[in-house]
Amino acid sequence: MKRRLLHIFFPTRCPVCGELIGAMDRFCSDCADKLNIYKGSFTIEGAAGFTAAFDYDDNVKPAIFLLKDGTDGNATYALGSALGERLRSEGSVNNTDIIIPAPMYRRDVLRRSFNQSLLIAREVSRVLGIPVEEKAVKKIKSTKAQKELDRLSRSVNLRGAFSADAEKVNGKHILLIDDICTTGSTLREITAELSAKGAASVHCACCCKTRKQAP
Repeated sequence: MKRRLLHIFFPTRCPVCGELIGAMDRFCSDCADKLNIYKGSFTIEGAAGFTAAFDYDDNVKPAIFLLKDGTDGNATYALGSALGERLRSEGSVNNTDIIIPAPMYRRDVLRRSFNQSLLIAREVSRVLGIPVEEKAVKKIKSTKAQKELDRLSRSVNLRGAFSADAEKVNGKHILLIDDICTTGSTLREITAELSAKGAASVHCACCCKTRKQAP
């Protein structure tokens, strides 16, 4: 297997602490024990359901940083396969036709050289055996970084930012993948666009979901 071969030359490390681990391991045992499995309930308007693998907290943040930074450090495999296994155990996407990653604006992809949601989607695809359709949705408008905005501004910021290809999504049951979900604005806007272009259903999923903040 490719991972086992690569492990010989580039030993696999825990994406949280950097400790050497086995070729097929996601995290070291200590870090795995500290990760908080997402047990909350969250609704994306228009979506058939929502799934997250972990709570977004300090225990998982180092892995998310590696994923977003492009360093990877086993983060794509660890987070993506965990999400894929969670989805499979739920059985909520058994009838899914295609997986679509949340897209980035073309200029942002060129600057970063990768889209972390696409990397995660490919790993989920490997676990579930569902094809990825990475060109089904495009981000057609440059927007401010969501993390810099409050809840209301996040939603306004993304209006009209996405365009789905009706030929690729019409009548399809879709699994929409992103890395982190905070308010759900990105997933909600893409779900609305997919539904407008004829998608039969959309199930949203992400590696991590932020905890609900106290009022």
